[in-house]
Amino acid sequence: MTSTQQTSFEAAPATYAPETPGGDVWVLNLGPQHPATHTTLRHVLELDGEVVLSCTVHIGYLHSGFEKLGEHLNYNQYVVVTDRMNYVSPMANNIAWHHACERLFDIELTPRCKVVRTIMAELARIQDHLVCVGCSGLDLGGFTAFIYPFNARETINDLFEEICGHRFTTSYTRIGGLMQDMPADWPEKVKRCCTKVLPPALVDLEKLLTRNRIFVERTKGIGYINHDDAIAWGLTGPLARASGVRRDLRKDEPYLCYADNWDGKGSSAVDFKIPVSRGGDCLARYLVRLAEIRESINIIMQLADNIPEGPVDVLADEKIHLPSKGRVYSSIEGLIHHFEQIMTNRGLKPPIGEVYGANETANGELGFYLVSDGGNTPYRARTRPPCFVNYQCFPNLVVGHKISDVIAVLSGMNIIAGELDR
Repeated sequence: MTSTQQTSFEAAPATYAPETPGGDVWVLNLGPQHPATHTTLRHVLELDGEVVLSCTVHIGYLHSGFEKLGEHLNYNQYVVVTDRMNYVSPMANNIAWHHACERLFDIELTPRCKVVRTIMAELARIQDHLVCVGCSGLDLGGFTAFIYPFNARETINDLFEEICGHRFTTSYTRIGGLMQDMPADWPEKVKRCCTKVLPPALVDLEKLLTRNRIFVERTKGIGYINHDDAIAWGLTGPLARASGVRRDLRKDEPYLCYADNWDGKGSSAVDFKIPVSRGGDCLARYLVRLAEIRESINIIMQLADNIPEGPVDVLADEKIHLPSKGRVYSSIEGLIHHFEQIMTNRGLKPPIGEVYGANETANGELGFYLVSDGGNTPYRARTRPPCFVNYQCFPNLVVGHKISDVIAVLSGMNIIAGELDR
């Protein structure tokens, strides 16, 4: 079985009837301080022996008021908050936030900016999936399977650091463009990552896990979700596609280079497939993510040699567009324009209205609903995080399974608490 193959079975949901009705029921707190939850997630399990009878999830341990902060920061400042949501792939959050802002402002990006953003979005998707599949092995006892993808992920962090100065909290996008253009040799380094670093890491990972008897038996048939239930729960991303739901915003509501005529010259959208499985279990989710990494590499390689010339910013007027860092640090005019936009009530102000913009990120549909009253800060900034919606089905998936299976289900869902709680 390879990552591009569909699982060829329809797993059955776990069922369990206590042998002694009315017997002892144990209550166990799994988290919030537990290494296998990866973050502050708390699950209150009711157990009959080691079998889960019910699960109650408690969230909010990382609640930071991100949405309320959106009412007090302008449309460019808020990008630093999005870094702290899904902190595994913050670049994707940056792009999704300003995608929604640009719909509100009715701004069309330059072709060069679209290509760079698309490459960055796919690197972020790979980055996120590498963490998820690595942790899926780690949580089930395969520490080596965690190290291999993390080594490759460090190369992506190096690429992010070179283009924006940060490895983790990138804050790279701006309304109508980017913080700065990429270095001249950056595309070559991206291609090297996609041809020399990532493929060998994926091969090693598949050798360690895909045909590993222990890993397969620990994930096959565990945490099953069928096609109809996935739709009813509103699931998106790999969690839904592993249950046969063929939905991907890059195809269904295309944006950036995923749309035809993205450069205004009739160019076709990037060519890629949507990996879908019928398995519906933890193994299927793992395979879908591996296949998506390969499709992301394919997308990046299509664009790396065809990056258009021109500016990355669509707005040249520094009274409404943030000046570059070079201008701010080297000229009094740039410093004045930066000060007026950030420290005063001036700068880019959208029309009165409301808009919803969403991107297909690693965990699914990440959307932002913005309400504008005409000021330079949103009247309301609402986040639609994929983790929050996907997590709601977790209690149903673990009933009837053993305690150890709860860990397998959780790692395969890739819940990020910063995005979950907001």
